[in-house]
Amino acid sequence: MAVAVVIPTYNEKENLPLLVEGLLALPLDLVLFVVDDNSPDGTGAVADALARERPQVRVIHRQGKGGRGSACIAGFRAALALPYVTHVVEMDADLSHDPGELPALVEKGQQVDVAIASRYLPGSRIVNWPWQRRLFSRLANLYARACLGIPIHDYTNGYRCYRREALASLDLDAIRTRGYIVLSEIAYRLYRQGCTFGELPTCFVNRERGRSNTSLAEVWEAFRGIRAIRQAG
Repeated sequence: MAVAVVIPTYNEKENLPLLVEGLLALPLDLVLFVVDDNSPDGTGAVADALARERPQVRVIHRQGKGGRGSACIAGFRAALALPYVTHVVEMDADLSHDPGELPALVEKGQQVDVAIASRYLPGSRIVNWPWQRRLFSRLANLYARACLGIPIHDYTNGYRCYRREALASLDLDAIRTRGYIVLSEIAYRLYRQGCTFGELPTCFVNRERGRSNTSLAEVWEAFRGIRAIRQAG
């Protein structure tokens, strides 16, 4: 079983080496796709250096800041081009997603089409997140659940494992939303296709290095995006 891990990056030069080190220390057959949006802090060059040192690391350079959603889609395409990959994981580069949880996430991904590390399950923890972010995230998830009806608790955490066949069944060109709300659109499309979902508790830790790349405008856009997903049905 080979697992591709898609890691979108923008100004993550301090965090990326730590994440790569943590992932490659795991007892898993991994290939890492770092998708960098021309980070002005030099993350792309750091990723290239890591790729020279570790053959499991591959780098996709994009021009301009296209956003997390389209970066992950670019990584998905690259992962699916490798015929030996059985599962595709997406995760953030800022260490808010614990690489130590990956084996359990992949194990869950062998039982369902989409496995999600959920921040809103009993046993989960959110550490050092400002109350405003907690509030917006909680409201967005409640709104998404009301609008989209997928039986999951966390629509917007980008720590997921997809079975290859499920991800390959998606028309990635048809994805219309941007930013983090792409997560909800992908989940909704897969749910409509009959894919199965599973969740497991997670410990989500707010970044300790660098600045958040999520703006208030993106948060409000998420609410509009959720409604648009439902209306497009």
